Amino acid sequence: MLGFFSGGLLAAMLVFGLEGRDSHAASRYEDLSLFSSVLRLVRENYVEPVDERKLIRGAVRGMLQELDPHSSYLDPDAHKEMQIDTRGEFHGLGIEISKRRDGFIEVVSPIDGTPAWRAGIRAQDQIVAICPTEPPEEWDGPCHTTKGMDLHEAVSLMRGRKGTKITIRILREGFERPEPYTIVRDVVKVVSVEGRVLEPGYAYVRIRSFQERTADDLRRVLRRLHEETDAPFAGLVLDMRDNPGGLLDQAVKVADTWLGDGLVVYTKGRVESQQQEFRARPEDDGEYPMVVLVNAGSASASEIVAGALQDQHRALLLGLPTFGKGSVQTVYPLEDRSGLRLTTALYYTPSGRSIQEVGIEPDIVVEPAVNGEGRVPRRLRERDLEGHFTQEEADPDAEPEQTPDRGEEAGEEGEGTPVEGADVQLERAVEVLKSWTYFERLRRSRDAPVQAAGLEDATPDTP
Repeated sequence: MLGFFSGGLLAAMLVFGLEGRDSHAASRYEDLSLFSSVLRLVRENYVEPVDERKLIRGAVRGMLQELDPHSSYLDPDAHKEMQIDTRGEFHGLGIEISKRRDGFIEVVSPIDGTPAWRAGIRAQDQIVAICPTEPPEEWDGPCHTTKGMDLHEAVSLMRGRKGTKITIRILREGFERPEPYTIVRDVVKVVSVEGRVLEPGYAYVRIRSFQERTADDLRRVLRRLHEETDAPFAGLVLDMRDNPGGLLDQAVKVADTWLGDGLVVYTKGRVESQQQEFRARPEDDGEYPMVVLVNAGSASASEIVAGALQDQHRALLLGLPTFGKGSVQTVYPLEDRSGLRLTTALYYTPSGRSIQEVGIEPDIVVEPAVNGEGRVPRRLRERDLEGHFTQEEADPDAEPEQTPDRGEEAGEEGEGTPVEGADVQLERAVEVLKSWTYFERLRRSRDAPVQAAGLEDATPDTP
């Protein structure tokens, strides 16, 4: 690590490199020499004393920002938070958050039964400022605006020991100004899978994210729903709206739940270990009809599942185009307990398509119900992120794909907000499942031999 090189050791490495035959290696060491020179000048001449460790971490962050929006340096706290996220249990408020196009933080949804849910936090609340009990030393006040704040920073500020308090300022439609909400942190157990019987024969399963236990949780939920229905499903709705993704292996296992065989996903990277194929095992949960709900918040691992079920003709996708993240990240732990999150591969659906930048177009496009005139404002997607891989880079041989930019004509923020309590996408999914069942019955009836009752009696005698 550059942060632990002494001047003499770095100079020795440079001499060794320049004496080598590889001109590219020599060039690389010249770049290290440039970095060392800048660091020395800052250390010796900056108007105030500097924290070299902080400078070097900042340089690492800047270096990774030159790559793509999903490669990043995780300081020890952020690395620890990421590991906690994959385990699904932490001390905090219990809200899912995302980045708004205007730079502020928005609540995707509060998790049922958590401190945020009990405090009255709602989906689409805008968190305009965070006021922790112990503000960081570099802050000039007790609160800090979330405009431009990194999601990792926002998460680390809102998490903390059970029993401690934090105040967040919320702006909501109908509020004249941001209102403070003081919340006491508690243990939050994120249930990545939940399910219920919608009506006799029709089940609903929601996957919030892909954590270490998601596939096991899914099996338990399906087993319970089968016991409740006490009969094969007439249809199932799989809801992956606003699912930001997670672990690749869990996405493969979830897709495998409904695929009897065939390819689930494959990856391509520079190194051989990243050239992988993931296939389904022979067993699956049954041949009942399925509809998968997706939207612009369905990203990464959820797109892998949706793409596999769509390509294998196992389910119909309903909703809005997905986020469009077709890359795979590997997290490398570093010596000081920090981490390097690096894009190491691109993934492709069973048919060989990359969904990078363009996302997955649902088979049936259904907009959510909205209050007022207009439509829900267009949400941030992969193609809006600075430095993202383009579709042409991910799949140079593919024909250019024209993905409708739905919602581009939407009004200002706050107009056309979703109707609270109305879920027209779920309602439409159930209608599709019922139609599927009806037409399947019709097909079976059509294919069955028909013999009218009393046919012989109705046949006139022949003289």
